[in-house]
Amino acid sequence: MEYLRDLNVASISLRIVLSILIGGILGIERGRKNRPAGLRTYILVCLGSALVMMTNQYVYITFDTGDPVRLGAQVISGIGFLGAGTIVLTGRNKIMGITTAAGLWTAACSGLAIGIGFYEGAVLGGLAIAFTVSGLLKFDIWIRKKSMYLDLYIEYNVEKGNFSGFLQYAREHEFEVSNIRVNKGFSWSERNGRPGILSYTVTVSSQIHRTHAEILEVLAHEKGIQFIEEL
Repeated sequence: MEYLRDLNVASISLRIVLSILIGGILGIERGRKNRPAGLRTYILVCLGSALVMMTNQYVYITFDTGDPVRLGAQVISGIGFLGAGTIVLTGRNKIMGITTAAGLWTAACSGLAIGIGFYEGAVLGGLAIAFTVSGLLKFDIWIRKKSMYLDLYIEYNVEKGNFSGFLQYAREHEFEVSNIRVNKGFSWSERNGRPGILSYTVTVSSQIHRTHAEILEVLAHEKGIQFIEEL
């Protein structure tokens, strides 16, 4: 095993193959969901990180100078630009891409472990990352559905009243509304030819037991609500 931790043709080949394999495993799940970063992106991130660490190891061994983890530290901070590019804010203020960005960062970490020859950590860590992204998806959805608090995006028709009418309606139906934020700029409805609509982001909790679907159904009946969805 120590032979494969040294920098030679066999260890370099193994690290490249392993980085492609682990990056591919992480990227398949994102690709199946048509996320911005899919199979090839994850492979490239993991492979590139591995090459950086091998280069750092080569410089350290060949020239007997430098910090063996300096280049790896730059990968950890530098991968942020790629992750940030996958995070988008939709027209209705829904944030998407955070899991993909986190996946890219962890793929880079796996690549660094592979590149330095820490095979055990890379394989076990890669499997743990894949399980977290894919295997825990249903559990994550279940937790969200059981949450007492909902973040809602609301488009309100100001021609049918003002937003205080919605707050009164919510209190009458045993809801608590907090974290009210008026979204700047035009709402989705206004951009699609329906003027007189203001958009809000609020946090709502029900004082009596209701499912998320029931909460949305009750609130949607308020006369000024043009559109409502859970974020």
